[in-house]
Amino acid sequence: MDYKDYYKILGVDKSATEAEIKKAYRKLAIKYHPDKNQGDKASEEKFKEVSEAYEVLGDKEKRTKYDQFGENWKYYEQQQAQGKAQGGFDWSKWQAQNQGGAYSYQGNMNDFFGESGQEGHFSDFFENLFGGRFTGSRQQRTRARKGQDLQAEMEVSLEDAYNGCAKQIELSGTKLNLKLKPGLYDGQVIRLKGKGAPGLNGGEPGHLLITLHITPHPKFELKGRDIYTDIDIDLYTAVLGGKATVKTLGNNVNITIAEHTDSGKVFRLKGMGMPDYDHPETKGDLYVKTIIRLPKHFSVKEKELFHQLSTLKSENHAKTV
Repeated sequence: MDYKDYYKILGVDKSATEAEIKKAYRKLAIKYHPDKNQGDKASEEKFKEVSEAYEVLGDKEKRTKYDQFGENWKYYEQQQAQGKAQGGFDWSKWQAQNQGGAYSYQGNMNDFFGESGQEGHFSDFFENLFGGRFTGSRQQRTRARKGQDLQAEMEVSLEDAYNGCAKQIELSGTKLNLKLKPGLYDGQVIRLKGKGAPGLNGGEPGHLLITLHITPHPKFELKGRDIYTDIDIDLYTAVLGGKATVKTLGNNVNITIAEHTDSGKVFRLKGMGMPDYDHPETKGDLYVKTIIRLPKHFSVKEKELFHQLSTLKSENHAKTV
């Protein structure tokens, strides 16, 4: 049986009053009524669905059963009638612990089993209806359940994210060694199978889910799989051109600086960014921005030369005008 959330169908909260439920039903019934939507199969089905929801939630007794048993409320109604006919089974002692979860009976288990321990006429019904998910004081039938997944967080440096790393964590007194591949990314979740909470009634244990956080780096910035950094260029190299060494997260690289390079120029080093975690042979790019640094102190001779350069530059400009 497919579970239908009648509250959701009518668009009301579970705490809605009878008047609110009735108002919501009338509004939807008018909207999807077949007379207003002739030939529209979707509206016809919606009208039937809305009517079914109101039939249950608009009836105080049916709504109570639906709130307690959800999708199984009709079975409850049928078995309640049979119980009364066969000796008056007290359904008030039967409680649903949570929607779709375990159910427990708060009365005497002789209601289900005779004094000899044999199952009564209700046992097959509960076995079929709840799949063995009911408990009692004399006998417990609980379906095996997977243990809960546990959550944890871990910080990883950008260097470790780039190169891969080995980490050790302690869980319930047990040390676990992790080997992380290159290409880790911020927010990535690593799953350790079977390292979560133990299962119930023979069920398998849950998993340990570790969310990774890449710590900020003073020299590099990670954007997707691309890495960004700056490089200082002295005045003379910027004017005359030359070589410069770029420090990367892997091997250092030499790049050629052309004459008259402006501060802020960006060099793209293809394939020198962050590896892809699932395909390590695929990498992002490294973007290097030049920052021209002027000398802090000039000698007298250097200043004289700069004055000469300035004068020469002015004279050349005047000639071209």
